[in-house]
Amino acid sequence: MPSMSTAPSSHDVVHDELRSTWPHRALTLAGSLAILASFLTTARLVAASVSPTADLLAAAMAAAAGYSLADLTTGVYHWLIDNYGGADTPVLGAQIAAFQDHHLRPSAIIHLEPCNNLHVVAGVVAVALPAAGAALLPATAAAHSFAGAFAACVMLSVQFHAWAHERPARLPPGVAALQDAGVLLSPSQHAAHHRKPHNNNYCIVSGMWNGVLDRYKLFEAVEKVIYRATGVQPRSWGMKM
Repeated sequence: MPSMSTAPSSHDVVHDELRSTWPHRALTLAGSLAILASFLTTARLVAASVSPTADLLAAAMAAAAGYSLADLTTGVYHWLIDNYGGADTPVLGAQIAAFQDHHLRPSAIIHLEPCNNLHVVAGVVAVALPAAGAALLPATAAAHSFAGAFAACVMLSVQFHAWAHERPARLPPGVAALQDAGVLLSPSQHAAHHRKPHNNNYCIVSGMWNGVLDRYKLFEAVEKVIYRATGVQPRSWGMKM
């Protein structure tokens, strides 16, 4: 009996505007190569060191610090574009509009092909990381390890964010395990951000900073300072009404 073909589900359909293009892939490759070069420099400096064990430990600790700072940085940036500016804002307008659309259609992010999701940040990394590496010379392995880990986590944070919207059964097992371990942003933690007024859980690498930022209402305190100085309210205040 001939097998019956089944139509793809709406989850599996990727529209043309969501597909990766060759420019997207080129930017993503450039960013990835910049990160690889940073880690290779770290390895070279450790290998050439008179105390490689100590330098390797220092590089590992620096990488952990870069990973932690990347989570905080994504939170601050996410808070900023969620609450201020609009589609006509110079440089950031497209991302501001995209994040507002993401609040309306949160699951749409999982349809983006990875290079389409990463290319903007990858392009920044491709330029900024080599410049930082040149500025760091001569520098320790730890300095290059910190810069590489920070850049890698910031660049990949957009993919970590997309994975936090995916059903666990559709994720690679390693990704699901890292989410469960708290190394990557988990769907359960990020789901809190998608409840109005979208004013918490902004960090999207691991979410390790979300507890502190939200418990002490640090973003809300900054919003009040900005409002008193400029009269501009964040978008989240309007959603509370």
